[in-house]
Amino acid sequence: MLKKLIPHPLLSLTLTVVWLMLVNKFSLGNLLLGGVLGLLIPVLTAPYWPGRPNVRGPFKMVEYVLIVIWDIIVANVEVALLILFKPNRDLKSAWVTVPLDLRSPEAITVLAGTITMTPGTVSAMLSSCGTSILVHCLHTDDPEAVRDEIKNRYERRLKEIFQ
Repeated sequence: MLKKLIPHPLLSLTLTVVWLMLVNKFSLGNLLLGGVLGLLIPVLTAPYWPGRPNVRGPFKMVEYVLIVIWDIIVANVEVALLILFKPNRDLKSAWVTVPLDLRSPEAITVLAGTITMTPGTVSAMLSSCGTSILVHCLHTDDPEAVRDEIKNRYERRLKEIFQ
């Protein structure tokens, strides 16, 4: 019964918060309208979400987000140092193929987004069968280490969250 009333609780909460940020004024009326929109929109769109992913462990999601934020900060500093102090001729960019154990399209999308958001790496292509992702690295001496870091740091945690 509760699943019919609130089919996507996280989406409902997100919509309410986004509404409050859009109106840029906190009041009881805005909170109620945001809450109604947050409950109504997921109910109306639920038929279009038949294969909703099972997300386990909200604390694991928080841990993942904190790790990604930290990695983005560290990578920004590393890329800035590369740009400022390393001549272009000394950069060793590389294409790295990362085999995927993930099968959920949502988890693969989060992984690709994480790779792209981290400065110095870009997820360029997903194989047609969804079993590997092609990543471009701005500078690396060891492409296998980049692959292993992506698998151990990100993919392993996403498997725990989505599978």
